[in-house]
Amino acid sequence: MKKYIALLLILTGCSTNEIPVPKPPTYLRLELPSHQYSTYNGNCGYTFQSAKIFTVKDVVDSLGASTCHKDIQLGPLNGTIHFSFINMTEPLSTYVNYANDKVDEHKLKATAIEDFRLINAKKRVFGTFFELKGDVASPYQFYLTDSTSRFVSGVVYFNSPPNYDSLKPSLDYLKLDLLKMVETFEWK
Repeated sequence: MKKYIALLLILTGCSTNEIPVPKPPTYLRLELPSHQYSTYNGNCGYTFQSAKIFTVKDVVDSLGASTCHKDIQLGPLNGTIHFSFINMTEPLSTYVNYANDKVDEHKLKATAIEDFRLINAKKRVFGTFFELKGDVASPYQFYLTDSTSRFVSGVVYFNSPPNYDSLKPSLDYLKLDLLKMVETFEWK
């Protein structure tokens, strides 16, 4: 008798002609503020325009002293720019090659890597801005130098899985702020 009831339930449950289609996952829509900037002017020999939604935090060394490295919190974008400052003691090529090697580590996951050269001879700021597309851990990286004694690099990380499609609106928004940062960067 149980067999007949089970068979009856199966047959009546399959009587519709509609095939169920699962719905794709959805993501929250971000409501981000308009782009506004303020000048970051610390005591480390550089200055730049930073988005007002960002918070620049000092990185401390093992002795608890503040360094010229910064962690720039991205506010509602839920990420960080690890911003490193180096007084160069090696040839410039050593630092540029290291920065390029860090970008190359993402080649396995990246679907494309675009780079933009940054040259401001009047202010002695030279560098490269990298945009890494695809499910990469760090979608933006850059380095800037005066070509003789100072070098900074920045690497962006989000506090979420690297799902390029879901992060695309945040990436587009952030790119404008990062370009403003590197284009307004100056040595003191």
